[in-house]
Amino acid sequence: MLNEQVRRIMTKDPIVVSPEDIVRDVSNMMVAKKIQQIPVVEKGKLVGLITSYDLWRDLKGSPDSENRKVREVMNTNVLKIAPKDKVGTAAELFIDRRFKTLPVVNLRNELKGVVTAFDVIKHVFKKEYPNPILYRDVLLTD
Repeated sequence: MLNEQVRRIMTKDPIVVSPEDIVRDVSNMMVAKKIQQIPVVEKGKLVGLITSYDLWRDLKGSPDSENRKVREVMNTNVLKIAPKDKVGTAAELFIDRRFKTLPVVNLRNELKGVVTAFDVIKHVFKKEYPNPILYRDVLLTD
């Protein structure tokens, strides 16, 4: 189960933002969609990642941060993974680096999807318990 490729469990069409988007809009989107990390893409290529932590940190340091552009707040030092990398590799990175989202990119740095720590947990859980009593996909899509 951990030897399977990441592309089997990744979200293939994730929500993305542009470096030119306004922080206020991204923050509102994160709340509405209940997500904490969003890849920043320009011309199909991954250029960064913006997280709820980035927004919080920027808000503390700048009273006008809501009107800033994503490029001013995003993290450009982003750890990435390839579609053919193993689920176990993603799990190890999540444990070692203590973050929740890995962008999945090809050799041209084009975003192909994202894999989250929750995706890995869900994958392992479903392999072990294909028909659990308390687990329902409907709870995951709220």
